[in-house]
Amino acid sequence: MHAYAGQPSRHQPSSIREVPDATTPRAEDTFIRGYRQLALETPARPRDVLLRSLDVLLSSLFLLLALPVALPIALIVLLTSGRPIFYRGERVGRGGRVFTMLKFRTLRADAESRLGPYLGEELVRRTQAEFTTIGRWLKATQLDEIPQFLNVLRGDMSLVGPRPIRPVFFEELAHELPAYWQRLIVRPGLTGLAQVRRGYETSMAEKLAHDLEWIADRSVRLYLRTVVATGWRVLKQSLRGFASGGD
Repeated sequence: MHAYAGQPSRHQPSSIREVPDATTPRAEDTFIRGYRQLALETPARPRDVLLRSLDVLLSSLFLLLALPVALPIALIVLLTSGRPIFYRGERVGRGGRVFTMLKFRTLRADAESRLGPYLGEELVRRTQAEFTTIGRWLKATQLDEIPQFLNVLRGDMSLVGPRPIRPVFFEELAHELPAYWQRLIVRPGLTGLAQVRRGYETSMAEKLAHDLEWIADRSVRLYLRTVVATGWRVLKQSLRGFASGGD
């Protein structure tokens, strides 16, 4: 594992920030490019090939099993809130490559442009007013994340890794946390150690510590433990979501 370049800052991003306008250079072309070579020069590990094989096998199996659920969800989203069926958001991937992450759409059209300047509690509060007819239920059961398994199959993501982040937030966090660039060494994950061990409100510095532990280890044993722990947590949350109807 690469050593920390410095002590992580405890400063948390403010709840309101400026949204880059159309004339602002994409982070992929500016800030992230400065770290791309560092990430790509990091030696690969033989076990990464095995982990990738597990990604393909497990995500293919899950998509096959989820098909009877995913097709009705897509139809309901289309009938109740129209197109697009999927939410598509830019995220930073391995080596600094920006990819499009997929989810079933849970918010009204163009909600991201209205919510973009906000983080934390303010973002949570404003999001409540943006849910579609079944969006709150999809979010509560986490069924909205089924399309991310397509990202895993395409090689954009892994089942286990640091959660993918928007380019504009990557730039800010890499300034605040000197070791943050090391997340570019691996594919971002559908789940990760930080998600299994800590909650949503955990500081970015603490989440980074768990991400760096995964990057240093990357063992099949830890991969499988994280997948199983996530499956159990999602099952319990989904059952609560079904029981509550998304409330």
